[in-house]
Amino acid sequence: MLAAMPPTPDVTAPGAAVPDRGRADACPGALRLHTADDGALARVRLPGGLLTDRQALALAEAAQALGDGELETTSRGNVQLRGLASHCGAELAERLRAVGLLPSDTHERVRNIVASPLAGLDGLDRADVQTWVRELDARLCASAWATGLSGKFLFALDDGRGDVATLDADVTLIAGSDGTRLLRLGRAAYGRPVEAGQEVTAVLDAARSFLDALRASGRKAWHLREVPELLPDGPVPLPAFAAAAPAAGALPGGLSVGMRFGRASAAQWRALVAASAGELRLTPWRGAVLPGAPADRLPALAAAGFRTVPGSPWERATACTGLPGCAKSLADVRADAARALDAAPAGGLPVHWSGCERRCGHPAGRWVDVLATGQGYRVTVNGPAAAGTAVDTASGDASSAGAASVEAASVDVVSADVSSVDVTNEEMAEAVAEARRTTK
Repeated sequence: MLAAMPPTPDVTAPGAAVPDRGRADACPGALRLHTADDGALARVRLPGGLLTDRQALALAEAAQALGDGELETTSRGNVQLRGLASHCGAELAERLRAVGLLPSDTHERVRNIVASPLAGLDGLDRADVQTWVRELDARLCASAWATGLSGKFLFALDDGRGDVATLDADVTLIAGSDGTRLLRLGRAAYGRPVEAGQEVTAVLDAARSFLDALRASGRKAWHLREVPELLPDGPVPLPAFAAAAPAAGALPGGLSVGMRFGRASAAQWRALVAASAGELRLTPWRGAVLPGAPADRLPALAAAGFRTVPGSPWERATACTGLPGCAKSLADVRADAARALDAAPAGGLPVHWSGCERRCGHPAGRWVDVLATGQGYRVTVNGPAAAGTAVDTASGDASSAGAASVEAASVDVVSADVSSVDVTNEEMAEAVAEARRTTK
């Protein structure tokens, strides 16, 4: 059984200490590389997770020529290259510019936009989210004031199904079934109505108002949720949302595949492109949607090592980089996690393995925290977060950047009801399976 454990404080709770944001964030980018134990790391922003096949191939070629030969997707639908030589920044930038993946040197770290990945494919969407993504990206890059945003500041464009509305974005635009649009600021329980045709303008105005309010107050913050009192909520109650990643396999309008811990080799990436119909959408759940791709391409994707059927224990399972890529880690968490997942049943809560208390890349909402202790692991059920609320991520992109730009995640995890148990590696699979079955 899991024993009771004191909850971790939520920075948004009354009286909670707000993290010191007196310095700029250190999130890596395509131009600002982070030095990790396994070499330099670059994070390439992909608004909406959108890639053409040409862009995807360019990323695979860059990873193979300049890095460790693998690409790592993040929980914002971005992609990272690891194992880069410290002197390769200029060549990487030129490769990205050549295929349109670096439209602005000054704004590249603030192009953090997630969007419903199935929008326009399955008939359930209520808005042209992909058009919003492209317009928001273009106008963001054209706005001089936007360089004042943190590299962690996140925009979410939800087509009404509620998937990316759970991702704890700073500004979330949600399409309603009746044609209405609501704007959510931070973790607000109420939204602001938005006039049709003014969606992107409203999103940008909210971000600029955040910066203006910070400047007027003399406060320092990276996220709107850190200073919710600076901007008023709207008048419309927001519904509770449930995160729902696209199921692996054939979908109406395309295919969906999963990647183990979001990583794929350059060869796997090329197989993904070969199966596509010219477009890829990386999801915030470390998978990919291939719009228009036929179901007969699934066997080739499965042979390449992608997850192509639902019901796997690897669904909603994530891990930080761990050893040997991060010196702060107390374990090779990915190897340990893989052994546990291969021995565990499918289903249940999301689960995340962390090599240290920073918990880089942990998911939003209610989740199972598997933390390396040096003697084994501590398995903890975190949550539940309030309805419509998600948790902050330690690394800003909820990726596995190692020691890149991380704060102490323990102050960001929402934990109203927490329990934990210490286990050995041999006991971990059973303990994780029990924790994932937790319903209260």
